[in-house]
Amino acid sequence: MSSGRDVGDVYAATLERVRAQKKDRARLGMEAIMWVAYSERPLSPEELCEALGVEIGSADLDSDNIPSIRTILNCGLGLVTVDSSSSVVRLVHFTLQEHILANPTLFCGPHSMIAEVCLTYLNFGCIRGLSPTLRSPPPTTPFLGYASRYWGAHARRQSSTSVISLALKLLDGFDVHISCGLLLRTVHKLPRADADRDSPIECTALHAAAFLGVLEIMVALLKTNKWDVNATIWFGSTALMWAANMGHDGIAKILLEQDEVNPDSADKSGRTPLSWAAGSGGEKIVLMLLERNDVSPEIADKGGRTPLSWAAGNGNEKIVQMLLKRGDANPDYIDKSGRTPLSWAAGGGRERVVKMLLEQNDVNHDTANEGGRTPAS
Repeated sequence: MSSGRDVGDVYAATLERVRAQKKDRARLGMEAIMWVAYSERPLSPEELCEALGVEIGSADLDSDNIPSIRTILNCGLGLVTVDSSSSVVRLVHFTLQEHILANPTLFCGPHSMIAEVCLTYLNFGCIRGLSPTLRSPPPTTPFLGYASRYWGAHARRQSSTSVISLALKLLDGFDVHISCGLLLRTVHKLPRADADRDSPIECTALHAAAFLGVLEIMVALLKTNKWDVNATIWFGSTALMWAANMGHDGIAKILLEQDEVNPDSADKSGRTPLSWAAGSGGEKIVLMLLERNDVSPEIADKGGRTPLSWAAGNGNEKIVQMLLKRGDANPDYIDKSGRTPLSWAAGGGRERVVKMLLEQNDVNHDTANEGGRTPAS
C-alpha cells in the first residue's frame, strides 16, 4: 500500500465484503467493528461477546445469542483482532480507526446504538435482580461494568427516543439498581462513607441525569413532575450542585429555569452551586448563577472559603475575573485557616490570578495564615 488513499480503498473494499456476507454474519461483523471503533475504552473479548448478544427489545439476556470471540473475528474478516499483549479487542491497525472516523456515514448513530444496547442490558431482569450493594460485577455478567459506566457518555454524544425511554426506565428506582453503585463508586468525589457502606447508594433520577450530563434525559425527567428539583442526597447535595461540579452547563441551565429551584442552597459542607462551579472551572455555569439576583458570591463554606477563594486556588482565571467584576465578592476574605484568595492563588502558583488580585485596592498582600505564612512566603 503506497498511499493513504490506497489504504482507504482497501478498507472500503474489505468493509463492503463484511457487509456482503450472509445476514447474521454481516450484522455481527459490522457491529463488532462499530463497537471497537466507538467504545469509550478497549473491550475485553468477554465484554464484546456479551454486548453483541444483546437483542434490542428483549426482556432478558438469552445466552444462546452470545457469539464466541472466534465467530466475531471470523465475521470481521481480519479487521478485528485480539491484542495478545493486553487481551483486549482492537482494530487491525490504527489507520482503520482513522478511516472509520473520517467516514461517519459507515455507521448510522453509533453512539446511540451503543447506548441503546447498554440500557437494554441494564434493564434486563437478570441484571435488575442483582444486589445493589455489590462493589464489582459478577463474573457471569462481564458487560455490566462497561454498560454501567459508559451508557451516559454514549447517550451524551448521540441520543434517540428509544435511548431516552430506556434511560427513564432505568433511572426510576436507580438507587436500588446495581449500576448506580458501579457508576458512582468510580467518581473520586463520592464520600468515603457512601463508597464503603454495604447499603444502596442514595441517588435520585435527577442527580443521575445531572451527573451524566444527558440534556434530553433531564428534560424528559422534569416533564414528568415526579422529582423534587431541590432534593438532597449524601451531604446535602442537590442535582444543580452535581451539574455545577461536573461542568454540565446545559443541565444547569434547565434546572435554573425551574421556578421552584433554589440556586443558592448550601450542602452540609457549606458549599453552594456557585462554589462548586467556581472551583471546577464551569465558566458558563458561574455566569448563569451570577446573572441571578438570588445568588450570593459571598457565601463561605464551613472552612470559610468563598467561591472566589476556590476559583483563585484552582487557577480559574476567567471565573476570578467574573467574580471581581461583580463587585460584591470580597477579594480579601479570610477563611478559617487564615488564608485569603491571594494566599490560595500564590500557594498554587497561579501567577495570573495573583496579578489580578494584587491589582485590587482592598487586597492585603501581607495577610498571614494560622502558620504565619504570607502569600509571598
